[in-house]
Amino acid sequence: MMNKDKKQVYKKIINGEVIKIIDQQTVKIEVERKAPHPKYGKIIKSNRKYLVNTEGKEVKVGDKVTAEECNPVSKKKAFKLVS
Repeated sequence: MMNKDKKQVYKKIINGEVIKIIDQQTVKIEVERKAPHPKYGKIIKSNRKYLVNTEGKEVKVGDKVTAEECNPVSKKKAFKLVS
């Protein structure tokens, strides 16, 4: 029998490019987002950088990666590497 008070948790998934290898378990990725301006309709690019836990997986600068939200590993790391 399932509990009805449990809610399904959706984890945020981001796709980006590795821009810096910080240490053995941490990389910095940059995620580019494109969205139209609400009034004028021009496509606007915005970038955001995230720290990602690699868990021993091998990555290089310039690789395209996918990261998934997880419980915070440290103060600024809340994503883990998927592929």
